[in-house]
Amino acid sequence: MAWALKLPLADEVIESGLVQDFDASLSGIGQELGAGAYSMSDVLALPIFKQEESSLPPDNENKILPFQYVLCAATSPAVKLHDETLTYLNQGQSYEIRMLDNRKLGELPEINGKLVKSIFRVVFHDRRLQYTEHQQLEGWRWNRPGDRILDIDIPMSVGIIDPRANPNQLNTVEFLWDPAKRTSVFIQVHCISTEFTMRKHGGEKGVPFRVQIDTFKENENGEYTEHLHSASCQIKVFKPKGADRKQKTDREKMEKRTPHEKEKYQPSYETTILTECSPWPEITYVNNSPSPGFNSSHSSFSLGEGNGSPNHQPEPPPPVTDNLLPTTTPQEAQQWLHRNRFSTFTRLFTNFSGADLLKLTRDDVIQICGPADGIRLFNALKGRMVRPRLTIYVCQESLQLREQQQQQQQQQQKHEDGDSNGTFFVYHAIYLEELTAVELTEKIAQLFSISPCQISQIYKQGPTGIHVLISDEMIQNFQEEACFILDTMKAETNDSYHIILK
Repeated sequence: MAWALKLPLADEVIESGLVQDFDASLSGIGQELGAGAYSMSDVLALPIFKQEESSLPPDNENKILPFQYVLCAATSPAVKLHDETLTYLNQGQSYEIRMLDNRKLGELPEINGKLVKSIFRVVFHDRRLQYTEHQQLEGWRWNRPGDRILDIDIPMSVGIIDPRANPNQLNTVEFLWDPAKRTSVFIQVHCISTEFTMRKHGGEKGVPFRVQIDTFKENENGEYTEHLHSASCQIKVFKPKGADRKQKTDREKMEKRTPHEKEKYQPSYETTILTECSPWPEITYVNNSPSPGFNSSHSSFSLGEGNGSPNHQPEPPPPVTDNLLPTTTPQEAQQWLHRNRFSTFTRLFTNFSGADLLKLTRDDVIQICGPADGIRLFNALKGRMVRPRLTIYVCQESLQLREQQQQQQQQQQKHEDGDSNGTFFVYHAIYLEELTAVELTEKIAQLFSISPCQISQIYKQGPTGIHVLISDEMIQNFQEEACFILDTMKAETNDSYHIILK
């Protein structure tokens, strides 16, 4: 560890250079926020915009930003000016994150001489994957038994105390550290961005991740629960040496652009400054078991009973709703912006409540955030839902269901007369957007609360009871709101299952 032997003067030079890089990365922020850039009356009347017009420094001077985190990896040069930075990492390679004490004299005296706790996470940047994070991580666990998504390279790290990694949280590590002492953490990310990408024709495009750090101080009971600071940055992880090749490719592409086009892109910085964000919400899962259990070769998934009475209905998983409400507090609005991938605007909307955000018109939001993010934010604020391309309904088959189907055939005349013995079948809706077999597999796995890798094949029962393998083309020819009975059959090898649509 040669860097540990540097003189204090060298450390000051390094930190001074980081501050200059950080100031340079912030140059130009808020220039488009001047009074002349707006034609709004109601929005400008809000106090927050009077503070933001001066490029944010006056308001920021009163705000305590106690720490600064620096990832020692270069940012991509192919990122537009007002977009969030993107950093490429190699799978399994150790990268240094410097934990810098950024407090002014006299700020937060209660942590002087005491330790603070930091929690590192590698999480999904994409909102759709955030909603299914538990299923995605469980699927990764099954494909990579014994591996972790995030690790600390302890021999290379300096200044960390009591590092811990929960076996049930593959993407999280935590440790204690003293802000008064030099602290550097070397992390390793073992998953790659393409492992969570749906396979499509024409190759794969990896999904971005986020490295987020949440720091807490000790409370009166000795527990590290009082939040101090959170920051994150966007990353993509490639196979070994892939990040270097991607960085070189981006640099070569930028060199071919005209000087006018280059002005629209950020320069590549040697280090990545993690930007302030809202604390990561703690999510408690009902079922933390590593894998679901199966009792028999047929009807072994727990969708609930295939039939029931109005007083005994299976409870389907609650739909994901994340609409902003007028009663939302400014702090909750900040968390909503973070969850919906608007982290770059959380600082701009610091004092906005849900009612304030909902009052903004489409033109207002576009002027503030730009055309692309403005339209996306406006649609998210209004909670606009996109109609799925295909909707199908499925019902789990069980022995009782089969018996009742036989009884229905025998007593068809009675049913027509209204004597239906008070039973009915519960179906679940599946909404498809991409109309692919992979998407159908993921949706069924999500419905069963299992990993997609446990579903070996999906068949459709054809004429004379034959099993036809489901393909993308077959799904594209499904009728809208078609109904299917789901049956399960244990696969010949391993612990996977076949799904049969009847």
